[in-house]
Amino acid sequence: MALPLHTLDVFTDRRFAGNPLAVIREADGLSTAQMQAISRELNLSETVFVLKPQNPAHSARIRIFTPNRELPFAGHPTLGAAILLAQLRNGSADGDGDALTVLEEEIGIVRVGVRMRAGEAPYAEFDAPKLPEPAPAPARDRIADAVGLLPREIGFENHTPQCLAAGNAFVFVPVANREALDRARIERAEWARVFPVETYGGVYLYTRECMHTASAFHARMFAPALGVDEDPATGSAAVCFARAVHDLDGLPDGTHRRQIEQGYLMGRPSLITLTLVVAGGRLETVRIGGAAVRVIDGHIAV
Repeated sequence: MALPLHTLDVFTDRRFAGNPLAVIREADGLSTAQMQAISRELNLSETVFVLKPQNPAHSARIRIFTPNRELPFAGHPTLGAAILLAQLRNGSADGDGDALTVLEEEIGIVRVGVRMRAGEAPYAEFDAPKLPEPAPAPARDRIADAVGLLPREIGFENHTPQCLAAGNAFVFVPVANREALDRARIERAEWARVFPVETYGGVYLYTRECMHTASAFHARMFAPALGVDEDPATGSAAVCFARAVHDLDGLPDGTHRRQIEQGYLMGRPSLITLTLVVAGGRLETVRIGGAAVRVIDGHIAV
């Protein structure tokens, strides 16, 4: 049996940058074990399997796998799958059009707006299906041991380490400058003790020192327990990061947009647009946006 296979580079407007994604369509006949085996074989940070929706009014049901396990939600698979389905429905990868792609995910229903313009990479945005909530985080000294930094290099202004979860839980680690962030690494002897996989999905390090003047944060994300030592772009982490930006930067009521850089040290430069809507002093909406480009269209034998 051969199933349609597509790859896209997500959170970028050019090929061979951003976060690679595999999308396998017509996957209803695959078992969970087969999906996990295929994801391990492809060895990208995530592989999406597209199935018929449970509600015929929706675009598709999707399941998302890392090389090691299934996820209830992830950002770049959501954007990439929505853009691909919109292009296929539009009948062209290069034509104009606007589409609303409604995806059934384990976390719930995710509605993705897709904008397609001739000569431009398609762009998509979705509202996070769940707002981030705080959870206990490890101590600064233990985090420093696990990421190969000194305790004094962790934290800036009023930003201190914290854990936030919205489907997936991440530890957010503010780093004093980009030089220290570039030196950060996975210290495997300490990692599993400090960041047990049953508690944390990944560790997101960030600084205000950026490559581009239009960016607000420069980030790296490690998730070795998921089979992803480092991720080029992490939309689900950006969803959770919105709570840190709101709480620690004291955002007033209104709509705020922040660009996040990620993946540069890996040679996979990625740009994530994070939009926060604050009302009555509370974080009301988190929106993730980014472009994606198709790279491969083919089939996979299963």
